[in-house]
Amino acid sequence: MPDTPYNEPVTPYNELVARLGPPLGVEEARAQWGRLVRAAQDGETTPITRERWEWAALIPLSEVSGPLTGLPALPLSTVRRKLGDLVRQAAQPYESGPVLLTRHRSPVAALVGARHLADRPRLAPEDLLRDGHTILLTHLPAPAYSAVARDPDGNPIASGQGDSVDEALRRLRPPA
Repeated sequence: MPDTPYNEPVTPYNELVARLGPPLGVEEARAQWGRLVRAAQDGETTPITRERWEWAALIPLSEVSGPLTGLPALPLSTVRRKLGDLVRQAAQPYESGPVLLTRHRSPVAALVGARHLADRPRLAPEDLLRDGHTILLTHLPAPAYSAVARDPDGNPIASGQGDSVDEALRRLRPPA
């Protein structure tokens, strides 16, 4: 079986690795928890893995499809402490929805099973612009870029990140 660029075996999530970069292990994610939550608030998606076959992703609220009311919610401190168990739970095939992460009872990000992100189709920037949508490009800390596509009413419909503008545009995907 061939190896991916980050020396992990090929998984069902290779497309996610190509789009978002290699996943962080649970302990590494805990160590960078504050930065990862801020990154999610800024529109970045971070894959997290436990035991290399259980995958979840920390996603921005804009990536959560449907209303947030009624979704399970946990404080950030609880999620950080129980991250391994939550990644395992999110990776289960029967687990269907996101878990909201809250600060002072206000949602700030979400944790979803990576399978919710793996099957999202790529959206061509040319088609989006031709259909009257807009795309906002942002330079992020570190050498990275973010692209957020919005419909004519200003609602986010897709986002992508990458090390270049071209890569961010190629990674445009609808919310999970």
